[in-house]
Amino acid sequence: MSTGLIVLWVVVGIVVILAGYIVIAYNRLVGLRVNSEEAYSDIDVQSKRRYDLIPNLVEAVKGYAAHEKEVFENVTKARTAAMSATGFEEKAKAENMLSATLKSLFAVAEAYPQLKANENFLQLQGELVDTEDKMMAARRNYNMNVRDLNVAIQQFPSNIIAGMFSFKKKDMFEVAEEAEKEAVKVKF
Repeated sequence: MSTGLIVLWVVVGIVVILAGYIVIAYNRLVGLRVNSEEAYSDIDVQSKRRYDLIPNLVEAVKGYAAHEKEVFENVTKARTAAMSATGFEEKAKAENMLSATLKSLFAVAEAYPQLKANENFLQLQGELVDTEDKMMAARRNYNMNVRDLNVAIQQFPSNIIAGMFSFKKKDMFEVAEEAEKEAVKVKF
């Protein structure tokens, strides 16, 4: 074999290895992006479940505490804002605000022993606690997937592939304010 042919085979080998790495790195980044998008949709699913529970919860409390009109209005406004939020940051902020207003609703319910014994209210409370737990798990899952994507986008040499194909870092789902970091307490 001549030296020129050997050089050609070496160059072809390097190009094939490089192309193989690009394909593997690209597919990994796509997989990480899809996983993070799926995890975000899980948050949406749990949010929808919570949105559906809130009107029933408000009605159950309203029957016992009709004079707490401002609390009911705040919960309703926060629910509407969360449902209509678009974009990651706006949605996260609206969800955090909804959690805060739910705390005030449960604070009102604390003052009514007959409400705390109401079977319908207890069932709604249990469903809301379950939903909040699932939302927390969905947010954790989302953050883990986003972390993996963000790390892959920043690590060498996959950062070169990420830059070539316009992969962008995603934001983590974080609780906005210190007061909102407390879980919604629904003990009765």
